[in-house]
Amino acid sequence: MAYSQPSLLPDALGILKQAGVRIIAGGTDFYPALKAGQHPENLLDVTRIDGFSDITQSEGGTRIGAAVTWSDVVRTDLPRAFDALKQAAREVGSLQIQNAGTVVGNICNASPAADGVPPLLALNAEVELASAAKGKRVLPLEAFIRGVRQTALMDDELVTAIIVPKPHAGMTSGFEKLGSRRYLVISIAMTAANVLLDAKGRIAEARIAVGSCSAVAQRLTALEAGLIGQDPADVGISPIDVAALTPIDDVRGTSSYRLDAVRHQIQRAIHKAVS
Repeated sequence: MAYSQPSLLPDALGILKQAGVRIIAGGTDFYPALKAGQHPENLLDVTRIDGFSDITQSEGGTRIGAAVTWSDVVRTDLPRAFDALKQAAREVGSLQIQNAGTVVGNICNASPAADGVPPLLALNAEVELASAAKGKRVLPLEAFIRGVRQTALMDDELVTAIIVPKPHAGMTSGFEKLGSRRYLVISIAMTAANVLLDAKGRIAEARIAVGSCSAVAQRLTALEAGLIGQDPADVGISPIDVAALTPIDDVRGTSSYRLDAVRHQIQRAIHKAVS
């Protein structure tokens, strides 16, 4: 086993040229997944790469480095459009997990129940990737996550940051998570809502993203369009509004239960966003 912890991105990309290198940050998903007696492979720890632990804001938007933890997100002063991401951050495992686990690691794990994905989808987030041979490229988050535990990350690439375009100053957000208990639980269903109201208090823009109800968390674009012009207090969600979702039956809940629950979740997330 080899363990590398470079401080410069070019050095990290050079290490990735070798075969069998695994990238880790907090390791909160990687280490528990190891089977008994299984030894870790050659590991590349990205937590000390210059700039990877920073959240920076500019006129163009917000950049969340690849080693930014959930606790970092909670502590950082961010626009109200990020409230859903902050609320999700407070429900990712225990405080110890929040201190070690990273936002980028959450999306790279590509679990259907990844708590960070719906809030990031509702923020129109993009993923920045880098390799020594191809340089940098940027993908929309919905194009980066391709399926259960599947991403667009190539063998010689690592994710350098999540980039969020600057949201409208008046946009607000809310997050709802349903589990078998309040904390330390995998989601049965979760919803993030970003909402912009017009001068009359009606919905001028809405972004609704749902997780744990399909192989990949997704935006409900048809519902978003239908919400335009509505008073948030009068919003009702019908079965047709969530018809694009394809939940499964598992030990945490049936598909029908998830579809019913998520309708109420969407309403609560919208109300939380505008309250």
